[in-house]
Amino acid sequence: MTLKYLIWKEFTQIRRNPFLPRLIVVFPIMVMCVMPWVMNMEVKNVVVDVVDLDRSTQSQRLVHDIEHNSYFIFHGQKSTYAEALRDIEHTEADVVLVIPQDYSKDLAKGLQPQVLIAANAVNGTKGSIGTAYLSQIVTANANPGAAAIQAKLSTLYLYNKHLNFKLFMIPALFAIVMMLMTGFLPALNIVGEKERGTIEQINVTPVSKWSFILAKLIPYWVMALFVITVCLFLAWLVYGITPVGPLWLIYLLAMLLAMFFSSLGLIVSNYSDTMQQAVFVIWFFVVILLLLSGLFTPTRSMPSWSYLTTYVNPVCYFIEAVRTVFVRGGDWQSIWRQVLALMGIGLFMGCWAVQSYKKND
Repeated sequence: MTLKYLIWKEFTQIRRNPFLPRLIVVFPIMVMCVMPWVMNMEVKNVVVDVVDLDRSTQSQRLVHDIEHNSYFIFHGQKSTYAEALRDIEHTEADVVLVIPQDYSKDLAKGLQPQVLIAANAVNGTKGSIGTAYLSQIVTANANPGAAAIQAKLSTLYLYNKHLNFKLFMIPALFAIVMMLMTGFLPALNIVGEKERGTIEQINVTPVSKWSFILAKLIPYWVMALFVITVCLFLAWLVYGITPVGPLWLIYLLAMLLAMFFSSLGLIVSNYSDTMQQAVFVIWFFVVILLLLSGLFTPTRSMPSWSYLTTYVNPVCYFIEAVRTVFVRGGDWQSIWRQVLALMGIGLFMGCWAVQSYKKND
């Protein structure tokens, strides 16, 4: 019965707070409606300068192919390479294509013309992928036979037929929502009570550690269920994206991640005396967990020493499992290892949260 009234107290405090109810509703809406559009790793709008030294029909055909390609922004033709290079130095262009003087003659003789592609590689991803796009167009223009063979090839994309990057990012964004809703808020809740002095009233009561910690965690676990429901609804309503796998597995993964983040928030709050201190400490851990989780880039691209951190990173297990269920339609047999890892890490953090709470008996 004591736990029941403590939980009721937490919900009452959340309801009376003028900021938290708005945050609980607005934050998942903003994340789901804005982030999938801006967190896009697809390279588009590559600005191209062309230096055509040949001025032939074949070279102009290549120029027109570049001009009408949806991945490029044609910045115009320059008279010299030095002039085009100045555009790159002034960040007005990303790639320069130089067509040599004997381009059409070499094609007529069956030779391969030496075409120069110079890219601004300050942004390595944009430079390398933009160069690859441009190289494909040049190769197709110089060798129509190879282009015809390429056209006959059939490519089968599994699980994400239209290469929709939003389908890849939306499941991973659940981790960011869980992080704030169930990580930061419980930490700030306890530290706020420390600063106001109200937690001392609980410390002198016969309430056990487990009852107090559970009363702090359960409201945010309920909040996690609400937030995940809102995210799934918005994914369907805004993008027409629905999970392929069982829905209950997504809720199970969300609750296990919520258990970890809420326990982490309580541990940080137990060792912190002010809100500022708690925010900085939990932000330190959260940024590391997110960057090393595979949320933005594949974990296999990391150096071997940093890849080892994924074995103890619960966010990595969550993202891998939720993408398996959401995108590939995986079942329990596909993600049981990630579930057990999340459960083990969550229970360890929960026990740590209870042990680190200092209560005056």
